[in-house]
Amino acid sequence: MTTPPSLTQDELKTLVGQAALQYVVPGEIVGVGTGSTVNKFIDALGGMKDRIRGAVSSSSASTERLEQLGIPVFDANEVESLSVYIDGADEIDGNGYMIKGGGAALTREKIVAALAKRFVCIADASKRVDVLGGFPLPVEVIPMAAAHIQRRFEAQGGEATIRLKDGRPLVTDNGQHILDVRGLGIRDPLAFESAVNQWPGVVTVGVFAHQRAHVCLLGTAQGVETLRF
Repeated sequence: MTTPPSLTQDELKTLVGQAALQYVVPGEIVGVGTGSTVNKFIDALGGMKDRIRGAVSSSSASTERLEQLGIPVFDANEVESLSVYIDGADEIDGNGYMIKGGGAALTREKIVAALAKRFVCIADASKRVDVLGGFPLPVEVIPMAAAHIQRRFEAQGGEATIRLKDGRPLVTDNGQHILDVRGLGIRDPLAFESAVNQWPGVVTVGVFAHQRAHVCLLGTAQGVETLRF
């Protein structure tokens, strides 16, 4: 598929959202992520809602959008596994390892990803990187541990700040806060994710290495590029 180089980022998101439909298994429940690119996929999914059982969603916002289109949304506890999970990424490297959480849904995204046999990442070409960490790393934390975790990242050369919304700490769908960590170069994502997950007070770190992408549909000026890992 080729597309004119004049396509906007929004149009590229629409292309990859539509391309992801080929990975949806008819008659099954699909895992659905969160974010502006995923919204394009949800809109496209509405056109085949009668051919799927429904979806498991990673956020209240995605759940609302799915339900508005008439797509049944199941609780994650109601399913044993999913054939596919489709979500975006803030960064993705050459191994399918990602940084996610710019939309503050990283914990639920990681839970739904763990249920899925295949993770299909949909993103535009700007999200492809050689080393993770250029995008501020989101970390969902229990509020009473935030300052302690900030100091631990500072000891590693990072700068962690509480994410704010309307001048107050953002509260996730899980009732927790988000730290955004700048200044990291994550060269061993698997080891990094495992280590930070052990810090007391960390709910979820936004490195998706243990739940990496199996396929990435990348929106480029030349069309949708398919990367397999």
